[in-house]
Amino acid sequence: MKDNKMQVAASHILLMYAGSMRSTASRSQDEAIALINDLKTRIEGGEEFAALAQEFSDCPSGQSGGSLGTFGRGQMVPEFEEAAFNMEVGGLSDVVETAFGYHLIQRTA
Repeated sequence: MKDNKMQVAASHILLMYAGSMRSTASRSQDEAIALINDLKTRIEGGEEFAALAQEFSDCPSGQSGGSLGTFGRGQMVPEFEEAAFNMEVGGLSDVVETAFGYHLIQRTA
């Protein structure tokens, strides 16, 4: 049984696209998926997650390196929560699609 009171900490990079929820982005969905996949490759190649979040993330958290702080179950959209809670600390997610766009998630605690 999973502990529903468990908390995790994570950072993310969000790339919105024209038509995604709350989007102000003008990039197409195809452009967004191509860019998020490129960013994943760059992070896996050793580039710093926080620096790329500051440069590319469409979420206000990008200004703080993508940090979302600590959160519990039920505080994030289901797809995001599922990825964050099922990663090891220090892990990098695959691309996660939500209504807001495409995310890369790094679990920090």
